[in-house]
Amino acid sequence: MERLYLYDTTLRDGQQTQGVQFSTADKLAIAGALDALGVDYIEGGWPGANPTDSEFFTTAPATRAVMTAFGMTRRAGRSAENDDVLAAVVNAGTGAVCLVGKAHDFHVFAALGITLDENLENIRASVAHLVALGREALYDAEHFFDGYRANPRYALACLRAALEAGARWVVLCDTNGGTLPAEVGRITAEVIASGVPGDRLGIHCHDDTGNAVAASLAAVDAGARQVQGTLNGLGERCGNANLTTLIPTLLLKEPYASRYRIGVSAEALGGLVRVSRQLDDILNRVPLRSAPYVGASAFAHKAGLHASAILKDPATYEHIDPARVGNERIIPMSNQAGQSNLRARMLAAGIAVVPGDPRLGRILELVKEREDQGYAYDGAQASFELLARAGLGLLPEYFEVKRYRVTVERRKNKYDRMVSLSEAVVVVKIGGQKMLSVSESMDETGSDRGPVNALSKALAKDLGPYQAVIDDMKLVDFKVRITQGGTEAVTRVIIDSEDSAGRRWSTVGVSPNIVDASFEALREAMVWKLIRDGVEPAT
Repeated sequence: MERLYLYDTTLRDGQQTQGVQFSTADKLAIAGALDALGVDYIEGGWPGANPTDSEFFTTAPATRAVMTAFGMTRRAGRSAENDDVLAAVVNAGTGAVCLVGKAHDFHVFAALGITLDENLENIRASVAHLVALGREALYDAEHFFDGYRANPRYALACLRAALEAGARWVVLCDTNGGTLPAEVGRITAEVIASGVPGDRLGIHCHDDTGNAVAASLAAVDAGARQVQGTLNGLGERCGNANLTTLIPTLLLKEPYASRYRIGVSAEALGGLVRVSRQLDDILNRVPLRSAPYVGASAFAHKAGLHASAILKDPATYEHIDPARVGNERIIPMSNQAGQSNLRARMLAAGIAVVPGDPRLGRILELVKEREDQGYAYDGAQASFELLARAGLGLLPEYFEVKRYRVTVERRKNKYDRMVSLSEAVVVVKIGGQKMLSVSESMDETGSDRGPVNALSKALAKDLGPYQAVIDDMKLVDFKVRITQGGTEAVTRVIIDSEDSAGRRWSTVGVSPNIVDASFEALREAMVWKLIRDGVEPAT
C-alpha cells in the first residue's frame, strides 16, 4: 500500500477564517488533538507574524507529527541568510518549514514587482537555505493552477527550482479555490508527466466552489501523495479542504482504503466526531449538523420508510457504520414518522416495545398534535424521549417545580449608566422537601446575560441529591423561533446541552411566553441527563 501524508494547516490557514482567533492555549489544545488523531504534519502558524504564533512555537509540545513553521520565500534584494522575516520562521526551530512563493507570472509582476527570474532565484535560494540548516523544506506554489493555465512553462519552472534546491515537497495550491476537480486531476497528472515525482507532490485546495475535497481526491488519483487541509474545513473565505471529510473517505472508501495507508488508525478514526466537536467548542461555534461523517444529522433517518428499512438492515440507508467515526444513528420523530421510526428511536434510548403495542399509536398521535402546536421533535430528540417515556409510564419524577419568577430591572448604576439586571427565583420540591434558589444574570464582567440565563442558573443552583450530575452539564446553544405571527404568536425554544462525556442533546419548549418556553426546555434537559446517568429519584 502506498503512503499518503496528511498535512494539517488548521492553526495557520484555519485562523484566517472570519471570526476565528486562536489563543496560544487554544493552539496547544488543537495541536494535541491533531497529533493524537495521526496527521503527519502540523503547521503551527507563521512565527513573527503575530505574538500568538510566536508564543506557540516557544511552548509547542513534542509531537509525533512533524511540527512545521510557515513563512514566505526571501524578499527580492536580500539574501536568504539576511532576510529578517525568513529568519523568524527559521528560528522557530521546527523540523520542517513550509514557504509560500508565487507560481503565477501575473502575481510576480503585479504583486511582487520583480522579474520572473528573480522570483525563481528567491524560491531556489530560500529552499537551499532551509536544507543547509537541516530542515525539511516544503514549497507552497501559490496560485499554481491559475499560473499553469496562463503560463505552464513558468509554473513548472517554479516547482523545479524548489525541487532542485532540495525541497522534500512541492505543493500545488488552488489559492483562489476556483479550479474544478477534473482540471485539478488533469493538471496534476501533467505535472507528474513533466518529471515532478508524485511522491514529492502535494495538493492544497480552497473550497470556493464547494469542491475542495473532491479536487484533493482528484489530485491523489492523479498521483499526488500529500494532502493539505483543515479540521472542519476552516479557512479564509469558504474554507479549505476538510480533513474531517477526507480522512474517513481515505480510510473507508474504495479505491483509497485498499490502495493507500495514512497515519490515522481505525481506533483514532473512532474519535473523529469528538475531535471535530472539540474544535467547535474551542471556537464557541455550533457544530454543523449536516457535516459529512461527523454532523449530528449525518446518520439521521426521518422518513418512516427509511426508518423501517434501517431496522431491518442499516446498510439500506447508511454508507458506513456511524460508530466507525464516533457518530451515532438518529431516528428523528416528526409528523412524518411512522411506528418504525418510533420503535427505532425508543430502542436507541434503551426502551424495547413490541410491534403493535397500542401505546405506540397514541404516542404518535401526541407527537403529531404537539408538532401542530409548534413543537419540533426531529431537532429535539431528548424531548421526544421524555414524551415517549411518559406515554409508556416510564418517566421518573425527580423533582416538581412549584413556582418560578423572573424579573428584569432597568436602572442606573453607580457610574450613572443605564444597565439591565435580571433575577430569577425557582422553587422545587424533591422527595417531600422544598428548595428555593435565587440567581442573578450578571456575569464576571458585570454584564447582564438576560432573564433566561438567570432562570437557568437558578434552576441548576440547588437540586439536592442530583446536584453533582447537574453540575456536569452546560448549555451550549439556545435557538428561538416564532412559529406564528400576529397577536397569537407562539415561541419555540430549542436548547442544546453537553456534558463532560461529550454527549450533546436537544430539548424543546413552546409557549406564547419566551420565558415559559425556555424553562420547559431547560427542565427537560436536566431530566434527560438524570435518566441517562441512571439516577434514581429521591424518596
